Amino acid sequence: MKCPYCGHSEDKVMDTRPTDDGSKIRRRRECLSCQKRFTTYEAVDTLIMVVKKDRTRQPFDRDKLLGGIMRACVKLPVPMEQIQALVDDIESSVANLYVHEVSAMEIGEMVLKRLKNVNLVAYIRFASVYREFTDIRSFMQELERLEQEADTTDA
Repeated sequence: MKCPYCGHSEDKVMDTRPTDDGSKIRRRRECLSCQKRFTTYEAVDTLIMVVKKDRTRQPFDRDKLLGGIMRACVKLPVPMEQIQALVDDIESSVANLYVHEVSAMEIGEMVLKRLKNVNLVAYIRFASVYREFTDIRSFMQELERLEQEADTTDA
């Protein structure tokens, strides 16, 4: 493991413990060269392929998922911790499907389901890209659908 500060490749582990959800191991390390401390996380490496709309496949990319959700939450009062937790939850859900392939559509629906409970503006932003709104009519239909859902849950 290279030190993120000086690039030295030798360190010592100061502390090891599982994360709250138990899916990763957190390690506090100290560089033997500069004595600065840093944290690493270890997780089981399972290769899950995402099947895109055009039937091409690419490896599941947590950073890509995080980036898409962050773009939907720009300038909204959604804390980074909540976004990270949402990505963690989706990543765990995908892993718990126990399959080697998952469709991008399934992942998109997972995001929408969770964003709806976090922030409706972020939900609409993500939906507009994910569902490929091409005009104001498709945008309005989604808003009307949300409004109907809110009416039925309020009743």
